[in-house]
Amino acid sequence: MSSSERQLQVLRAIVQDYVRSREPVGSRNLVDRHNLDVSPATIRNDMAALEEYGYIAQPHTSAGRIPTDKGYRLFVDQISVIKPLSEVERRAIAELLEGAVDLDDVLERTVRLLAHLTQQVAVVQYPSLRRSALRHVELIPTDARHLLVVIITANGRVEQRTVEAAQDLDETMVAELRARLNAEVAGRNAARLRSVLTGVEEAFPPADRALVTAVLATITDTLSEDAEERIVMAGTANLARADLDFTRTIGPVLEALEEHVVLLRLLSEMAAEDAEQSQGTDHSLAVRIGRETHYENLQEASIVASGYGGEGAASVGQLGILGPTRMDYPTTMAAVRAVARYLSRFLGG
Repeated sequence: MSSSERQLQVLRAIVQDYVRSREPVGSRNLVDRHNLDVSPATIRNDMAALEEYGYIAQPHTSAGRIPTDKGYRLFVDQISVIKPLSEVERRAIAELLEGAVDLDDVLERTVRLLAHLTQQVAVVQYPSLRRSALRHVELIPTDARHLLVVIITANGRVEQRTVEAAQDLDETMVAELRARLNAEVAGRNAARLRSVLTGVEEAFPPADRALVTAVLATITDTLSEDAEERIVMAGTANLARADLDFTRTIGPVLEALEEHVVLLRLLSEMAAEDAEQSQGTDHSLAVRIGRETHYENLQEASIVASGYGGEGAASVGQLGILGPTRMDYPTTMAAVRAVARYLSRFLGG
């Protein structure tokens, strides 16, 4: 075994022991707990090298060492095989999601489940409207001049908007518009809609164009990139049990969790990593550790996220967990990946 391979083995042992004990790890403990087949002096030399490279640090004089953000990153990058969840855990996930009655319910169940599996804060992003395929558009007159536009995506997200007409609604014209819309939009996402909607508009006489234009604009605006995105969260109380893992307090992390815009930005950035790393095969895991979040209040936290839904790497949303950098990364990554896959299958019907 080369010195670099052995140093990686020592780093893995330090990360594992520190995650388990919360205590800085000394060379004697590594000799006692891990079969490294080298002398304590050699391990001390390896630890000195790892410290010089910035992978571990000594928090106090005469204390053991703890992993740094850089050390956790190397540890995570070296995880080549993610251990699958147990059969009991997989069955529990499937049964819980299968009992959901609608999209809101399934996302609530998903975050509660993920928070329970990881003992961290779980977050799931609602399926993006612009990346979701449409299933149906319903047009419902609510009075003489108001039309309720109901947009239903293939993954069950429902959005409602109201359009006001300049004159009394013609129910026959509304029915024709509904039929033409659904013939053209079913199965398409926002990026593929504009050209077909132009054809729908041109199929109606000038006298009806104002209402048709208003309905089509409502649909495209709702599905646009600027449409409000939402997240669901569970397990915030788990941070209280991890209070010792934050050198300051959990206050800054809680503040960050309250700012959904920050979480949405991070999830969007990690979604880009997901698409780049997946290369069209499957949703990969993205991990941000400490300062890699580029957000001061989260510099002592890590996020593990995966895309879900869609075909291949074309995710319609992100889910993941947030917790202290001192977390069980292999177990957390396995849970996030498994739940993302089950959620994708559930939404895919």
